[in-house]
Amino acid sequence: MADHVQQVAPRTPVPGDIELRLDDAQQVMEGFGACFNEMGWNAINLLPSSDQDAIFEELFSDSGMGFSLCRMPIGANDFARDWYSYDETPGYLALKDFSVAHDDATLVPFIKRAQRVRPDLNLWASPWSPPTWMKNNRHYASVPNRPGWPENGLKPDQQGAEGSDMFIQDERYFAAYARYFGKFIDEYAKRDINIGMVMPQNEFNSAQPFPSCCWTPAGLARFLPHLGREMERRNVDIFLGTMERPDDRLFKAVYQDKAAAAVIRGVGVQWAGRGALPFIAHNHPTLRYYMSEQECGDGKNDWRYARHAWTLMKQYLTNGCHGYNYWNIALVDGGVSRWGWAQNSLLSVDRNKRTYRWNYEYYLLKHLAGLVGTGARRISSISWTGYEDVLAFLNLDGSVAIMAHNSTSVPMPLRIGVGGKILETVLPADSFGSLLLKAELNA
Repeated sequence: MADHVQQVAPRTPVPGDIELRLDDAQQVMEGFGACFNEMGWNAINLLPSSDQDAIFEELFSDSGMGFSLCRMPIGANDFARDWYSYDETPGYLALKDFSVAHDDATLVPFIKRAQRVRPDLNLWASPWSPPTWMKNNRHYASVPNRPGWPENGLKPDQQGAEGSDMFIQDERYFAAYARYFGKFIDEYAKRDINIGMVMPQNEFNSAQPFPSCCWTPAGLARFLPHLGREMERRNVDIFLGTMERPDDRLFKAVYQDKAAAAVIRGVGVQWAGRGALPFIAHNHPTLRYYMSEQECGDGKNDWRYARHAWTLMKQYLTNGCHGYNYWNIALVDGGVSRWGWAQNSLLSVDRNKRTYRWNYEYYLLKHLAGLVGTGARRISSISWTGYEDVLAFLNLDGSVAIMAHNSTSVPMPLRIGVGGKILETVLPADSFGSLLLKAELNA
């Protein structure tokens, strides 16, 4: 923090310094956050109420992580308790049996608990799978599960594949599915939970053994105008996503359809989709970009993966992302999903002892999320020695938030030029550090 930084008299930067370019403001940050998943709620509910209160205060208050932009699923995702949708009545396009009552036991109280700490929490949502009867294979999954993992009941003739449309390509079904989104928005609004943006499909190129649905760009382009009409009535934005492939041609193929492009306000990228981000952002600078899901790890929550997560943060944020979403907020130790995949989380719960611990990636993310406010702008830096392991942001109050990494095995002196002044500190070996420089230091 700024208390531990020595302020040195103004001077011209020399080789070895990092100079922050306050006059080179980049994208405006809309916030940091994570995803509300059913299994996360289950894990947190194993804890005493006092621990639960402390967790939500740490995650959502300005004195903690300050999460302000979070994701949620539309129906079941891979960290749901099991498969469900909001209307499984086959073929009834009027959606007479639509209901989000299932969520009243999990996702709704999870989000409401967060809203008690941050009433202005912004939310966006995407489905992992449409209702089964809207899909060609009539199943929530796309491929059988791995040997030794929980069976999903998918038959050989029900398998889907990347590059195909698993959603029934029929205008009546597009219209019904768009109304499905609309009813979801309306029902959550009745619960005082407002959804500000939706994406049409999580990972539309991934055939998975858990809830999933592949779409071609042409299929998405056909669906998006229907979705646009429903969301426009509710003042809800649409992003294209989530994109998990490093191929910007997937975006281009959708965006070249004028009716689809007219409703797209941004793009969500995750996993290998980060490879397409620089090209899409360069060619479409007026769109907004979210890192929609940080890669999920293997359930070990180790230092090795925290190091990897830092490389992801740098890549997404230096290439223009306005929002950054971690994946699982909480899981029981081991982090195994309903479908057998072990993943990381910000905190882990010991189900036997009813205790919890914060994991390395929580501390990593807090270096940024805890210091970079909504509305902050990323600022670029110049290094005379090739040192680029740094991210910096100019907050609305004039303060500067800086995060840096020392990947070496020895302490590393760090000299940072801000507003004509040089600030000096030392990063311990193999560490991450953050500085919050108050506005008066930059004057």
